[in-house]
This record gives sequence, structure tokens and C-alpha cells, in this order.
Amino acid sequence: MTSATEAVRAARFYTSARRLPWVIGKFADWRLPLGPYNGVQVAVMSLGGLLLVKTASWWWSLLGPVPVVAWVAVIFICRRQKVAGRTPVGAALGVATRIAQPAGGRIGGRAARDRRPAALCGGFTLQGLDAVAPPAAPAADHGSTRPIPAAPATASAPASPAGPGPRRPLSPVQAALLATKADS
Repeated sequence: MTSATEAVRAARFYTSARRLPWVIGKFADWRLPLGPYNGVQVAVMSLGGLLLVKTASWWWSLLGPVPVVAWVAVIFICRRQKVAGRTPVGAALGVATRIAQPAGGRIGGRAARDRRPAALCGGFTLQGLDAVAPPAAPAADHGSTRPIPAAPATASAPASPAGPGPRRPLSPVQAALLATKADS
């Protein structure tokens, strides 16, 4: 039975991977000289050493031991280097993936691309404008009360397709087309 006054025990288990970062050169209690080294330091050591050995005939007569000292300094600088809170390898991978991204971004894991342009084709039909009179225009503010001529009614005008009944008012485009037709 547990009582309300009994303290709750908490147990925590830590692995060495959580307590120590990934390092190279630490074996039990023995360490490499000036070590342990992280992955970036090992890469700088190996690639820089290879580069210095292959080009030693070129730079030794000009610079002496300066490149070797610079190489050791870069190895030391890479020990705890962070770029915006990330390791240099992670930052370099982030930059590389950003450069490799398509310019338009991605949608659902695929490169987002604009669709090919396509021509839009269409048409329109004007129906029954011959028998319809244009609406009366409002009088101008200048005080002119000039009458607006109405379209002449003809007996040969075709019947409206909708049959007899109330007509919709004309739109300004229909009225302009009707006025143009009446003038000609």
C-alpha cells in the first residue's frame, strides 16, 4: 500500500551517448594526445594533411612551416565550432540541400513548376437585339433636355426566342451595339 505522504521515486537512465558527444580517440581511460576529436576535426586532419603532403614541394620553399601551423590551428578551432547552433557538418548539409532545391520550391515532395500556357478559346452570341429599344439615358446635368431617338420598330423583326413576356433590361454593351446598328 502506498500512502499519500510517501515520496514518489523517479529513476533516470543515461547512456554514454547522451552524456558525451560522439568523439573519436577515447578508449576507456586512455585518450589520443590533445583528443578526443570530433568528426569535423578528423576530416580536417585527414584532408588537410593529405593536401599539405601532396603540395609540400610547392609551399615549403615559399612559406616554410606557416601552412602546418595554420592547419593545426584550424583543427583546434573545429573542436567546438557551431554555426547558428548547429555543427559545421549539419550547417554544410543544410546549405547544400538549399542550393539543390528547385527555384519554385516543392509541393508534395516534387518540384513545383508552372503549368504550360494554353490558349483559351471561346465565343459569344448576340440574340434578338433588332426589336429591342435602348433604354432612355438620364438627362445631363447641363440642363439639356434633348430627346434621345428610339430605334425604329420594324414589322419584319424576328420574335424573341423566349416568347412573349417581360424582357430583361439591356446592358450598356447591348445598348451601344443597338445604337450603332440603328445609326447605320
